[in-house]
Amino acid sequence: MPHFILECTDNIREQADLPALFEKAHAFLIGTGLYPVAGIRSRVHWLDTWRMADGAADYAFVHMSLKIGHGRSFEERERTAEGLFDIIKAHFQPLFDARYLALTFELSEMPQQLSYKHNNVHQRFK
Repeated sequence: MPHFILECTDNIREQADLPALFEKAHAFLIGTGLYPVAGIRSRVHWLDTWRMADGAADYAFVHMSLKIGHGRSFEERERTAEGLFDIIKAHFQPLFDARYLALTFELSEMPQQLSYKHNNVHQRFK
C-alpha cells in the first residue's frame, strides 16, 4: 500500500496523460516518507459506458481513490490527501479548462486485520 486507483471516462483517454500523473503521484508519496516505496501502485480502469448529469454534453469524469494501510495519524492522512489532490487538480487543469470535467478523490485506510499482503518487492528497497 498505497494503491492509487482511477476510474476514467474513455472520452479523455488521449488527453489525460496518466503516466505523467502516476509519476507525480509516486514522487509525492515517496517524498512524504510515510509509505513503503515497494507498495506504491497506480492503475486506471477506463470506462466505456457511463452517463453523467443530463447526458446532453460531452461530459467526462475521473474518480480517484488512494487506499493506504493502517497506521498513519489523521494529520498525516489529511496532508497526503490534500497534497495529492493538489497534484491531481494541477495535472488536469488544462483539460478542466477545455471541457466539462468532474474530478473526485477519496483516501481510505484499510483495516489492519483485514488487509493481507504477500510481496517480495520490498526486499529490493531494504
